[in-house]
Amino acid sequence: MTLPRTRKWYEVRWYSDEDTKEDRKLIIRLDILIVPYAVLSYWVKYLDQANLNNAYVAGLKEDLGFYGNELVQLQTFYVVGSVLGNLPFIFLLTYVPMYYLLPGIDVAWGIFTLLQFRTTSFAELAAYRFLVGLFEAPFFAAMHYVFGSWYRGDEIARRGGIFYIGLPLGSLTAGLIQSAASSTLEDVHGLASWRWMYIICAAITIPIGLLGYLVLPGTPDLPNRKVLRQQDVELAISRLHRFGHVSHEKFKWRTAKKVLLTWHFWTILLMDTLFWNAAIHGNTTGSFLLWIKSLGRYSDSRVTELGTIAPAFGIFYTLVVCFASDLLIGPAWAITVATVWNIIGLVILVIWNVPESALWFAFSTVYAAVSLSSVLHGWINTQLRSSPAARSFTLVLVTSFTQSTTIWTPLLTFKTVEAPRFPKGFPFCLACAVLLLVVVHGLNSHLKRAE
Repeated sequence: MTLPRTRKWYEVRWYSDEDTKEDRKLIIRLDILIVPYAVLSYWVKYLDQANLNNAYVAGLKEDLGFYGNELVQLQTFYVVGSVLGNLPFIFLLTYVPMYYLLPGIDVAWGIFTLLQFRTTSFAELAAYRFLVGLFEAPFFAAMHYVFGSWYRGDEIARRGGIFYIGLPLGSLTAGLIQSAASSTLEDVHGLASWRWMYIICAAITIPIGLLGYLVLPGTPDLPNRKVLRQQDVELAISRLHRFGHVSHEKFKWRTAKKVLLTWHFWTILLMDTLFWNAAIHGNTTGSFLLWIKSLGRYSDSRVTELGTIAPAFGIFYTLVVCFASDLLIGPAWAITVATVWNIIGLVILVIWNVPESALWFAFSTVYAAVSLSSVLHGWINTQLRSSPAARSFTLVLVTSFTQSTTIWTPLLTFKTVEAPRFPKGFPFCLACAVLLLVVVHGLNSHLKRAE
């Protein structure tokens, strides 16, 4: 059966016309259980991922004697851990209950976030960053797997959009925490303010991980009986089956072979690779923070405070793009809106010799690059709704491969010693963004013809 029709802009509603009263009660229950936990966990994930950039400009660089490309190298260690950590979950997503798996990795990365407060060398910090990346790795794909297990294709993007505001919110909060720490905690108990930031981040992360054991509903085939009744699970399965979703399937190697032999998989892989690399100018490189610090007129606390401007805009971009995808214009055009906004900012950054106000605008604008992520991965979920095994394999493998490209692309294009101009980095991101538009609309055209 086809998915519910796309409404006109004046017909916007939260539920579909096909949803019964019982369906709507179930949807509310799922929203309450899944979405708040998803937002909180993604918030602390990016809180713990973005804190390195803030620590770097708040004294870590000087305290540990970093004067070369250490920042981008440390980010690379994180990505290596993230890529390797993803791979086992090709199998685990269909075998291990999500209400054990997701909270477990959340607590683990919180522990290694905490340990970063005691670092005294590049090697030690690199090891911690690798381990944080290792445990954070599967969270994004696993969370989207959970969304695709309970929601229809026309319902995923707006839930994913609310979930995804955790990314800019985490980056924003990391900046505010570091700003406050720089102002009030410097040398308290003999610790630098950037060390206190890691302690604070871990104190937030670990309790949220533990909360997941109590609220996350798992998936229809491996549900959390503490929060869902059998009739809830049966209703969820039946409503998804009406729209072509399959709820029970374990990963087998023949699934991998079948997926890898389709052109569809390779198109998704290319699309996701371009997305990741069109957005590496943000958290991966710390370009905005490095530019603000290069102005030379702000204190460390003020630098990290001003660095929250772009993530704040990111929250707005994410909500607009994701809700528009589900309720108004569909995924391909929602991706287009976000990417065009990214392109506008990148063009200004490539030109560079513009008024300072234009650079403030550009750095805030390019944060739109990350807002399309939930739309893109929700779109993938929908295209693979007939096979949970194919969904888990594709989500994990695509994420692993595309993220692995960001191990080396920032090292080549965003060398820290070339900050803040990054003469290779911004043109590279611009090229990826333009190519992303071409691939997205090529895929969309094919899907329309197939329907």
